[in-house]
Amino acid sequence: MNTLGAMTRRRLINLVGRAGGASAAYATMSAMGMMPIPAAYAGPPALETGSGYGKEVVILGAGIAGMTAAYELSKAGYDCTILEARGRAGGRNMTVRAGDMLVEQDGQQLVDFDAAPHLYFNPGPARLPYHHQGTLGYCREFGVALEPIVNDNRGAFFQNDGAFGGEPIRNRRIVNDSRGFVSELLAKAVNKGALDDELTALDREQFLDFVRRFGDLDETLMAYQGSSRSGYRVPPGSGMLPGEKIAPIDMAELLKSDFWQFKLYFGEGFTQGATMLQPVGGMDQIAKAFESRVGNMITYNAEVTQLRREGEGVRVVYTDATGAEHGIEADYAVCTIPFSVLKSLDADFSPAVSEAIEACHYVSACKAAFQAERRFWELDDQIYGGISWTDADVTQIWYPSGGFHEPKGVVVGAYIWSDDIGNAFGALPPGERLAKVVSECQRIHPSFGDQVTGGVSIAWHKVPFSQGGWAEWEDESRAAAYPAVTKPDGPIYFAGEHVSYLTGWQEGAVLSAHDAVRGISERVVASR
Repeated sequence: MNTLGAMTRRRLINLVGRAGGASAAYATMSAMGMMPIPAAYAGPPALETGSGYGKEVVILGAGIAGMTAAYELSKAGYDCTILEARGRAGGRNMTVRAGDMLVEQDGQQLVDFDAAPHLYFNPGPARLPYHHQGTLGYCREFGVALEPIVNDNRGAFFQNDGAFGGEPIRNRRIVNDSRGFVSELLAKAVNKGALDDELTALDREQFLDFVRRFGDLDETLMAYQGSSRSGYRVPPGSGMLPGEKIAPIDMAELLKSDFWQFKLYFGEGFTQGATMLQPVGGMDQIAKAFESRVGNMITYNAEVTQLRREGEGVRVVYTDATGAEHGIEADYAVCTIPFSVLKSLDADFSPAVSEAIEACHYVSACKAAFQAERRFWELDDQIYGGISWTDADVTQIWYPSGGFHEPKGVVVGAYIWSDDIGNAFGALPPGERLAKVVSECQRIHPSFGDQVTGGVSIAWHKVPFSQGGWAEWEDESRAAAYPAVTKPDGPIYFAGEHVSYLTGWQEGAVLSAHDAVRGISERVVASR
């Protein structure tokens, strides 16, 4: 019987978490009955058939939130009109292929990839967590084929100029040597009696066994002397070749790097842990599936310039591709325009809503991708999907999780989400951006510049009608201002990833659209 008290259990969980990261702590808490079971996703709102007849809804934006709202409302008989400023649907959900253009406020870039199903680049969202059941539910309903995306790859690299002589080190060495050394320190602390107040004699033996197995410590010395988990200097082979384990990295050298700050346990995050998924052939397969169902409701190249209340309803003014002005009136509006854009719109929002729109910050996210003439990451480094990390500005290199063993591939050479770095990167001309990415990627792959061609980049804060990668609420604004946009402002409802606690994810767009749909339906039904 476990004799640990409640406070002692928490302290033990803290020790386990420090040693093994979030996954170890989560597993331990689950086993001890300390984690609630999350509520199951209940699906989209079940609106009464025909309940929307005679009601008109204008939806601002044909991104995932706007198309979700239109799809669900139209099934109940609502007359929906979607106004989309771009010439395509999907918003930040986009995939570019050979011949496409990436447009920014001060220029455009031609995507110069070869034409092949696996040669594409997702400038916006690129992965789907397994628990985002709203988004995945539509993939299931619409028949959007999915495949795993390798997110956290033990065979990829960590690189830091301030450690290891700047040389890239395999993910598995960093992760497992770190666990081994921490486990050794915990074992020493237990053996010296430092945790006697927390552990009974029985708990002590069990905990030591746990630490030994977790860190792969020497059973006799309870010391970390390297592990096959970290890889081999000489790999096992046939005949008389048992393999030679690679020597452990010095703990002091590990501490010089910044990997332990968050990169070490990146793959343990709630939204980053396996299983991660992606649509086969590009993320825009989701947008296309929605568009095939609501495309007849979309007016493209319709840039909204005014949003105002008109009696109990709304009036929207927009300009078309020729610059001609049009007006549309409706009973309700669902506004999915990013707040980075919406704050400049001529609208009569309430003071609380206007304050929330102004308070919402958008990340200056950037990406860059190249076509590789040979899949050097697979051929030379045995990397199949996943992410390598560097402390250089490019931050991450993404390897494709599709098209394995094809002759060519598209590799993402930069994924930046720091405002300072993103703003500076976006200010560079496209050619200088690509040169910078090549230079910094060569810290991990020295032949990178010789292997790639056809590069293209995007700075989301410079993309028309987006003006930022995703919303990021500060704690203060989330508490004080954010609640105002979770409720309707008269006949105007808000939806989009920015109206969720899943900012930066399509799931936030889907679930917020469900909230708006549910709110409109309840209001209409209650008025009859």
